[in-house]
Amino acid sequence: MTIKDITNSIEEIAPLEYAEDFDNVGLLVGSYNTEITNILVTLDTLEETVDEAIAKDCNLIISFHPIIFSGLKKINGNNYVERVVLKAIKNNIAIYATHTALDNSNKGVSYKICEVLGLENPKILIPKKGIIKKLSTYVPNDSLESVRNALFKANAGNIGNYNNCSFTSEGKGTFKGNENANPKVGEKGTLETVNETKLTVTFENKNEHTILDALFKNHPYEEVAYEIVTTTNVHQNIGLGMIGELKEVISENEFLNHLEKKMYAKGIRHSKLLNKKIKKVAVLGGSGSFAINNAIKAKADAYVSADFKYHDFFKAENKILLTDIGHYESEQFTKRLLVDYLTKKFSNFAIVLSEKSTNPIYYK
Repeated sequence: MTIKDITNSIEEIAPLEYAEDFDNVGLLVGSYNTEITNILVTLDTLEETVDEAIAKDCNLIISFHPIIFSGLKKINGNNYVERVVLKAIKNNIAIYATHTALDNSNKGVSYKICEVLGLENPKILIPKKGIIKKLSTYVPNDSLESVRNALFKANAGNIGNYNNCSFTSEGKGTFKGNENANPKVGEKGTLETVNETKLTVTFENKNEHTILDALFKNHPYEEVAYEIVTTTNVHQNIGLGMIGELKEVISENEFLNHLEKKMYAKGIRHSKLLNKKIKKVAVLGGSGSFAINNAIKAKADAYVSADFKYHDFFKAENKILLTDIGHYESEQFTKRLLVDYLTKKFSNFAIVLSEKSTNPIYYK
């Protein structure tokens, strides 16, 4: 079993294509071809995390946060990032990070918060743009069904709760092969006119390679004419944050107590209490001040996230209860999510949950 086998499995729920453009996800240190001994799962990769991996015979660390976020021009051990990378390389330990790829997953960070808080019917708070693409190709009529079915099998044509979605329009295609051509229809050097169908399907960008491979293998022409464009459509099942409902309506103070207990929060910073009942709750793991307006537009009664600044609390506008439970606290269950997922997938080596707290914030 290699690192690639493990990361392929992780990318089933957190494809790297889901990550935000600013992020640095995937295999940060090591080779995909390395054989696995055991795996250590952590929220952050620090020097003590690498020491823990060494002690537990783990040669792969799966971390939520990437230890290498921006470019490293030197690796001299002058800061904690460089020291971690040096120690990992010296001890043949690979490091893989999921970060916003898992943030945008509908079974990721925010989903886990919903589960812990007991929120029902969770839906994506900010559906993601830019990951739905459209493929158009031109197929001779007698090959339409075989090509279309091959594309469907490769996961093209899936839209929300529907699959096998496509659009067709008929027309005439023309082509003339040169002396090096090997046409499947007609003769080279002769202008051919063929009754063709324009076939259009949408797909997630993570499936592009597989879909193009299916197109080329099943299309009858030597040269396949096709176009791919990225749409501005949002994907309702992929994106940042989630919103769900408590089983019962509770008071603001009851909600704060529930939040403190379930999320092991050592202190909750919150906006002014409005003497309103709490039922609908939006959540977003990590730094989530950018989504306050999204939570308000979604008519959430409360919003749970972290890293709010002083002026962010004014954005409540007497419409919502804003709660900052702390960055680490909002993401702490992520490593358990990954351990549970990988344990179900693999049983021939240990999936170890890191015992180290990497929270850099302490409370008096």
